[in-house]
Amino acid sequence: MKAVIVCTSVSHGNTKRIADVMGEVLEARVVEPEQIDAAELAAYDLVGFGSGIYTQNIHPRLRRFAESLPEGRYRKAFVFTTSGLPEPPFRPHTRSLARLLERKGFDVNDTFQCRGYDTWLPFKLVGGIRKGRPDATDLQAARAFAEGLRARTLA
Repeated sequence: MKAVIVCTSVSHGNTKRIADVMGEVLEARVVEPEQIDAAELAAYDLVGFGSGIYTQNIHPRLRRFAESLPEGRYRKAFVFTTSGLPEPPFRPHTRSLARLLERKGFDVNDTFQCRGYDTWLPFKLVGGIRKGRPDATDLQAARAFAEGLRARTLA
């Protein structure tokens, strides 16, 4: 199985930590959107798309990258995010990215979310929230998620 993870991790490296754990399990390289050509993605069996959440949205760099992908016949994909707050039901950020990727031709298998250290205002005023996250439990959950993806992709 050939896999790659396209990840935008800006503030505290939360998303990159999750991507690195998933990358180990999937034997995938972890790249930023600017480090891979959109045409390359068709050569992968599995593509991960990960972002921290900024003002209830996927990071603009990852969204622009996904929007710029040509429509085609891609293989399987997954979406993952880190955020200080849980995903609100009225604005599901993983679902919006998954739908965009499906319109581009990906078969989006699954999504993964976990809490991450967050210093966005007004949280910065109190030193941030979710200090220490993602923690060992979050990293183990990311590992288990990736193991499940690998098993389903190889099946």
